[in-house]
Amino acid sequence: MEILYFNSLESTQSYLVEVLKSQKVSTPICVLTKEQTEGIGSRDNSWEGGEGNLFFSFAVSLEDLPKDLALSSASIYFSFIMKELLVKYDKEVWLKWPNDLYQKSEKIGGTITKKVDNILICGMGINLQKNSNSFKALNLNVEPIFLLKEYLLALEKYPTWKQVFSQYKIEFQRSREFFTHIDGHKKTLKDATLSEDGSLIIDNKRVYSIR
Repeated sequence: MEILYFNSLESTQSYLVEVLKSQKVSTPICVLTKEQTEGIGSRDNSWEGGEGNLFFSFAVSLEDLPKDLALSSASIYFSFIMKELLVKYDKEVWLKWPNDLYQKSEKIGGTITKKVDNILICGMGINLQKNSNSFKALNLNVEPIFLLKEYLLALEKYPTWKQVFSQYKIEFQRSREFFTHIDGHKKTLKDATLSEDGSLIIDNKRVYSIR
């Protein structure tokens, strides 16, 4: 996958959407920046930070994704592959449903996905060395570009959703101590039921992980 490098961008995802719509690039493509000033996070939050952290977005054709992967579970899928990589450096890293990367009880990163025509765009922000935003840093002595290349190599194998979910459903138990936001309301995950497609049943209502 081709990687475009920048010293600073407002948002890797916004930039990638723009150049894809203008047909200046084609999939598969990845954008990496040293500094992000207005990164897009969940629930209209921002995710920004300086050099030493990992800020990237990539775009792939829907045709290249596993046939059993529902788009509503893409954030879980992409995040879990990154989590599997990070635990090689820190065994305390885990994935909170559906798209937050945690170290023990502290958030250190997150994922957001966006569909544009027949393309899926995934953006990630991870505090590797500095907590220049409001979240914790892993304090890993790993260069962002090295970690990104490792991730893209793992991603190119495209494990099936079934393979990812068989591992994630065990890890999901850790999420029960936390909350998620549904329609602007804070909901506990204590009694949530995780479905095979990655959605949850909370208060008899199905909630999907589209982020």
